[in-house]
Amino acid sequence: MARSPLSLDAESKRRLNRVLQAGIVVILGYGAATGNASIVVNGAFGLAITFLPALIQRDYRLSVHPGLTLWITAAVLLHAVGFLGPYNDVWWWDHVTHTLSASIVAGVGYTTTRAIDEYLDAIYFPPRFMFVFILLFTLAFGVLWEVAEFGVRIVADALGLDPVLVQYSLEDTIVDLIFDGIGALIVALFGSRELSGLTEQLTARLEQSNRFRRDPK
Repeated sequence: MARSPLSLDAESKRRLNRVLQAGIVVILGYGAATGNASIVVNGAFGLAITFLPALIQRDYRLSVHPGLTLWITAAVLLHAVGFLGPYNDVWWWDHVTHTLSASIVAGVGYTTTRAIDEYLDAIYFPPRFMFVFILLFTLAFGVLWEVAEFGVRIVADALGLDPVLVQYSLEDTIVDLIFDGIGALIVALFGSRELSGLTEQLTARLEQSNRFRRDPK
């Protein structure tokens, strides 16, 4: 019986992550060969995002779990694949990608806020506050993304170019925000355990940085 990607060991997840990155590169190459600006821009930006966990580990000594890295890369790959046709032809594709992307944004918001909560004695965020904060933080980011899509569309139309981001209608925007909320809800309900290790590392990093500023020797 085939194993779920979530049950793979760390090294297998790293290898699978490289395979998914290679898939993004192939899509990026296809976009360049066909002159499709949407595929090129979104593919290049997404590919850069998949390398952020490695850069964070190298520059800040924060170890991102391979499972989280795989989650990020899978979300980027699905987004890139969407520009090959599924965004127009598969009604649920946009819903899935928005849910996955929103869960990543929610994870970043949760990890950062929890680390600050643990680091500063003067600040205390009750669990209920964290739940609401994750939802609001993710939805706020979703609104900014929708505004960016709208702005890019206006600029592209004014310049006579194909937009690299597309906003179809107000109804589409509302549905996108609903699925952003679903992604945030998943993290708010189940993400604390998966993100606890990264939160502890970030808290320790903040404490170490504070000690260095007080005593640079």
